Amino acid sequence: MTSNKNVLFFVYFISLFIIGSFGFYFIGGREWSLVDSIYMTVITLSTVGFTEVHPLGDTGRIWAMIIIIFGVIGVGILFSSLRDAFMHLNTFRRIKMMKKINKLQGHFIIVGYGRMGEVIAKELSQKGQTFVVVEKDDRKAEKIIENGMYCIHGDATLDETLVAARVDNAGGIAVVLDTDQDNLFVTMSIRTMNSDTFLLSRCIQEHNKSKLLRSGADKVVNPYIAGGHRMAEMLLRPQIEDSVTLSTPTNASIDLNIDEISLNKLDRYDGIMIKDSRLREDYGLMIIGIIKEKGDNMISPDPHTVLNISDTILIMGSKKSLDNFKETLPII
Repeated sequence: MTSNKNVLFFVYFISLFIIGSFGFYFIGGREWSLVDSIYMTVITLSTVGFTEVHPLGDTGRIWAMIIIIFGVIGVGILFSSLRDAFMHLNTFRRIKMMKKINKLQGHFIIVGYGRMGEVIAKELSQKGQTFVVVEKDDRKAEKIIENGMYCIHGDATLDETLVAARVDNAGGIAVVLDTDQDNLFVTMSIRTMNSDTFLLSRCIQEHNKSKLLRSGADKVVNPYIAGGHRMAEMLLRPQIEDSVTLSTPTNASIDLNIDEISLNKLDRYDGIMIKDSRLREDYGLMIIGIIKEKGDNMISPDPHTVLNISDTILIMGSKKSLDNFKETLPII
């Protein structure tokens, strides 16, 4: 159908060009050459506003107006065809994308493309993970597709939208909508569709955390509390990036903290190897890095590495283990 429209449009303009040229040629009389007539048709159709090749009488001016009118009609047809082609291209692109989404297995789903959803999408994309974004807003959905990401454009509170994102086959889902009410409703809907997938939900009000957990979320994140915790950790220990939280099969959390300790407070470790320090045996701690006095860093040092009183060690363990170890530090 589109091919036929293109042919008709081409025939329309060629016919208008030929008829217009011969019209000027016959109306102009002997003074007008065929080249003059073609030139006059071109500047009339293009509306560039050049002066007439030869003075036109009333008949010539009427003919020029007719050519202009049909030229404008042709331009209107052109824009209409381009719009239809663009819409057809978008429809084809969405159909092609939906076919790919329908084949996904074990993918991730991000419900909501606000600031938090955008960050999650960026991280997953950088790590080469396959994911689908569910977004209601027209502009955001278009932006997602333009950036080459899979997107389901629709309301996440509707079951058909979640079904289209293949919730039943998802390996993990992050629900990060703008309100706790929407997050709660969508979390419940997802859990009824897939009882096995890992489900992460966002909460704005801390008192809604328990409700989200009861509705089926495996983990609930309050971005303000999580961000504040991380900033406090970085403020207290600038060289430490963050703490690590692990989950057990029973959904119990294990917080592994990282701390830096200067050995100038602990001369008992000066000149001994890591394997002989008994940090693991006595305190359940592991040395994961050493910062030398000159600024050189050692990551995951060998157990036979000799510690020096000028070193700063990075140790990892549970908060309780770290607190127990810090109680042995001399007060300076």
